[in-house]
Amino acid sequence: MTDKSTQDRVLIFDTTLRDGEQSPGATMTHEEKLEIAQLLDEMGVDIIEAGFPIASEGDFAAVSEIAKLAKNATICGLARANYKDIDRCWEAVRHARSPRIHTFIGTSPLHRAIPNLDMDQMAERIHDTVTHARNLCDNVQWSPMDATRTEADYLCRVVEIAIKAGATTINIPDTVGYTYPRESAKIIAMLKERVPGADDIIFATHCHNDLGMATANALAAVEAGARQIECTINGLGERAGNTALEEVVMALKVRNDILPFRTGIDTTKIMNISRRVSTVSGFPVQFNKAIVGKNAFLHESGIHQDGVLKNVETFEIMRPEDIGLTAKNIAMGKHSGRAALRSKMKELGVDLADNQLNDLFVRFKALADRKKEIYDDDLLALVADSETHETHDTLQVKRLRVICGTDGPQEAELTLSIDGVDHSIDATGDGPVDAAFNAVKMLYPHRARLQLYQVHAVTEGTDAQATVSVRIEEDGRIATGQSADTDTIVASVKAYVNALNRLIVRRTKSAPDSDVKSINYRDA
Repeated sequence: MTDKSTQDRVLIFDTTLRDGEQSPGATMTHEEKLEIAQLLDEMGVDIIEAGFPIASEGDFAAVSEIAKLAKNATICGLARANYKDIDRCWEAVRHARSPRIHTFIGTSPLHRAIPNLDMDQMAERIHDTVTHARNLCDNVQWSPMDATRTEADYLCRVVEIAIKAGATTINIPDTVGYTYPRESAKIIAMLKERVPGADDIIFATHCHNDLGMATANALAAVEAGARQIECTINGLGERAGNTALEEVVMALKVRNDILPFRTGIDTTKIMNISRRVSTVSGFPVQFNKAIVGKNAFLHESGIHQDGVLKNVETFEIMRPEDIGLTAKNIAMGKHSGRAALRSKMKELGVDLADNQLNDLFVRFKALADRKKEIYDDDLLALVADSETHETHDTLQVKRLRVICGTDGPQEAELTLSIDGVDHSIDATGDGPVDAAFNAVKMLYPHRARLQLYQVHAVTEGTDAQATVSVRIEEDGRIATGQSADTDTIVASVKAYVNALNRLIVRRTKSAPDSDVKSINYRDA
């Protein structure tokens, strides 16, 4: 058996809080960012890209606080290739145990045209800004944005300039998800062969999933010599997302025979952080998502079921416990006590403080009165639902009564708390959900347009909880919301109100720096 301690270490650079949060509607609150950063730190992520400090006061505050709280991980901030960005980034990360500045500029022909710089002018900009960053911080990462569409000779030239200026990590971003595994490997191999000083720095890979090849492209780059993978939890990110952390980490673990590399990730913590990121971002994980999807370890085919019962390795290449999934699914009921609930939640990877346990216990008992058996997914849905509805939210659903009939419009009677004051109204609509949503609009007028409405049953049976996901858009701002309840209409209204609360937060967030807004260089 191979001694993994002798294998090359691949650093895991998580950008869930930066690139992941750029997913339309995935904005997280300050407290949620701190929580996710803590979970990433505990899981063994090597570098956490905590945000883009120049973008807003909120981003700066989050990066600064994460830098102060992190116990193990290097904390990184993003900065464009100008002194103002770099200074602001350093101000945010400087108190970290291990700080890093990540600066970038687009080097492909399409991206060079944005700041209207020719090749020589851009080369000079890269030299000056990387030098400035290195004068502030010993740990500097530089990225040629859209590297996979940059001319090979010019890419080698600017990478050499960045290394000579003091960059300690060179990241090669496939910014638009354009490359192919063989090409991804070829670029890394070319740079290592042609660029002086390449052996003295770490090459990183940052892949987007527009063609569904982010994981394959990242692993191909590692085989060619990259020793840092940039990724996000659940593959969260702009457009089709980024390389999924759980996919590359488990690929390196399961196929260590042909990918002889090690990471420092505690894989048993994957499932818990996946669920938490899904909850706070409002982005449900698709059922057939690799590693963390609900169906990832389910077998319905008779042949598969028979094989798994005889020998689990016939149809499972990894154990559910490897990613933190409990192998048990014992039903809890109305006679279960607090101790049993706490034990069950620990099995599921959820540690609760006493006040959180008490709140969950009340909700659990209420659900047990309506549902005969409560399974693991029911409990996780209860936890997720309680975490998406804060007591300080502007809007809170207090009472809902829906009247349905076979003829005529449906009616909804709604009481909504707005800034602590209860307001009630009756509304009608084309169906119970439409009527209830109309009632919300009448009590809290807004211009948000409903973009997505999805309902999923948490477990089987007519008494199953329904998890509802809602996405709304207003003036270019996108917000998502989720909620779960055995009453689908109640879950729908709570999800809608949750999305509105997130939209309110986005409205009141400090506006990004005007220069940042005009030059969209966030996708490094």
